[in-house]
Amino acid sequence: MNPLDPTSLSPVLRTLRWLLHALIGVLLLVVVVRAVRLTGSSPSLEIVWAAAATAVIYTAGALVPVVKRSAHAAVVWLAVLLAAWLWLVILTPDAVWLAFPLFFLELHLAGRWGLPAVVVTTLVAVGGSAWHADGPQMGGLLGPVIGAAVVVATVRGYEALHRESERRRLLISELTATRNDLAHAERAAGVLAERERLAREIHDTLAQGLSSIQLLLRAAERTIGTDPDTARHQVVTAREAAVANLAEARRFVHDWAPPDLESGSLRHALEQLAQRTTASSSITVDLTVSGTAVPLPTGHEVALLRIAQQAVANAIQHADARRIHLTLSYMDTEIVLDAVDDGRGFDGTDRSDRTTVGNRAGSTTHHYTHGPRGFGLAAMRARAAALNGTLAIESAPGHGTAVAVTLPLSASGHDRRG
Repeated sequence: MNPLDPTSLSPVLRTLRWLLHALIGVLLLVVVVRAVRLTGSSPSLEIVWAAAATAVIYTAGALVPVVKRSAHAAVVWLAVLLAAWLWLVILTPDAVWLAFPLFFLELHLAGRWGLPAVVVTTLVAVGGSAWHADGPQMGGLLGPVIGAAVVVATVRGYEALHRESERRRLLISELTATRNDLAHAERAAGVLAERERLAREIHDTLAQGLSSIQLLLRAAERTIGTDPDTARHQVVTAREAAVANLAEARRFVHDWAPPDLESGSLRHALEQLAQRTTASSSITVDLTVSGTAVPLPTGHEVALLRIAQQAVANAIQHADARRIHLTLSYMDTEIVLDAVDDGRGFDGTDRSDRTTVGNRAGSTTHHYTHGPRGFGLAAMRARAAALNGTLAIESAPGHGTAVAVTLPLSASGHDRRG
């Protein structure tokens, strides 16, 4: 930071720079005026010329671009200025007071030599005052020393504040950059979470619906030649399933709740699931509700319905089940949904996406109970975990499968359906 270059200074320091120029100008003017009063004296004319030379040198430093830009040039300029001032001190004691503004220039321009330069300048000022007074004087001693102490304390204090300000500015910049990075990461995480949610929604609804339609149409294709009435019924059921899937697709666009929940309670939605499944397949699905029903948050209802849909779809597609029993239990602090089927079951200790079960012929058949891309059981667990709930699955080859999801009700005091 060069005090001679206004572009490197803050507004406050620019003001102080002009005050420094004014102070030097006033002090040189005082030297000249007091010298002129000694008219006809040869020393007085020399003082005027020395003051004028000092003024020219100082002005050159403020105007010459190289002094403003180059630290080396600024030090050379300061040395010439101090030499002119020393000449002036030798001629008149009035020049001693110019040491005060020179202290500022030395501390700002001389770098690590600034403090030694201030000490030397102080000694010159004290010596010049004593030499002109034919001996040391209290005022000539204390004036330069106190002035030097004040300037050093002021400049060093300002530099400490400036360093602290810069440190805080850098810290704020780093915090701002970190906050921006964090916001970007949160947005990215939100996008990934939304993609995962949509993937679960599509798998649990549209994909399962389309799979049911495919099964119905295949059955109709097999029976159309031998049993037209049954085939017609299966086509009608497939069409109804397509209509329901279309409603689900529209809900995705508008982010609505599942249609069955919009028109009724969770119990009503589960009853509709049981009726549709029983009507469209060879599997019988029934529902039992226990406990006193309480209003649930929409998120709880959606999660329980989707898990029930997935459990039913797994039993139909993978387990060869003939009966599925759903139980919805309202408790004091939690709600539990159980889905039990009488299908082939699987080895419950197998934690891989692919579950190995025995088929009726005694051979081994592999069923992907998580779906083609792992959105079956994984999606059910994710839905339960998102609501601080748990999902338990019990199964054994030949003994069916039981799925139990438990959701806490302690945080259900808001966003409840009436």
